[in-house]
Amino acid sequence: MATIHPSAIVDPRAQLESSVEVGAFSIIGPHVSIDAGTVVGPHVVIEGHTTIGKDNKFFQFSSIGAPPQDKKWDGEPTRLEVGDRNTVREFCTFNTGTVQDEGVTRLGNDNWISAYCHLAHDCQVGSNTIFSNNAQLAGHVEVGDWAILSGFAGVHQFCKIGAHAFIGMYTSLTQDVPPFVLVSGNPASAHGVNIEGMKRRGFTRPQIDGVRAAYKLIYRSGMTLEAAKAALVDQQHESPDAAADIGAMLTFLGSASRGIVR
Repeated sequence: MATIHPSAIVDPRAQLESSVEVGAFSIIGPHVSIDAGTVVGPHVVIEGHTTIGKDNKFFQFSSIGAPPQDKKWDGEPTRLEVGDRNTVREFCTFNTGTVQDEGVTRLGNDNWISAYCHLAHDCQVGSNTIFSNNAQLAGHVEVGDWAILSGFAGVHQFCKIGAHAFIGMYTSLTQDVPPFVLVSGNPASAHGVNIEGMKRRGFTRPQIDGVRAAYKLIYRSGMTLEAAKAALVDQQHESPDAAADIGAMLTFLGSASRGIVR
């Protein structure tokens, strides 16, 4: 049986694996499922149709699985899915999805979510991301693996942030950010490639050089975006070590819906 503090309120219909811990004064709703090793700290509310994986840590005063902050929501049983080994610090708010999208908000694995962060309805966040304090996602935002959002970064609804991108402190983001790109400012603008992040994750020098060359085609060549995309196809053949990374940038550019940060 899960370890539940006497002051916690856990609905008998909730599904908690036997190694789950629930702290003082926390509340777990009837449609919540929590897998092995997850620790729910004190004063945490987990509600809605929420599924949480293994070995997560929820610190005090977070609100997880509350209804979406969207006037179109009309009580539909939408969902929140949280993966494994995530750290969720104090005062975070994760909302369920809406039927106007997939109906589910997702957070992947091994993410570090700092205090006061918000994941709005229908956000899709990958794995190994870092959200610094007060990073805020509006609805329908997509964040790729290994992306980093610095403190007080705000992301407009429907924006997409590519894998390994870096969003600077206090950035106001209203357009899409391709993979590997470093952006900052209000309004946001591109400031090169996240080279330090690539080094930390084991990218080789040829890979980094290939991504830098791709960045220059997109941002420094003076080409239109369509012309740059065509040139990137040739760049893949010229940089075989970075072909997959350049391919990821091409795929992202093909799906960007709000235009990319310039």
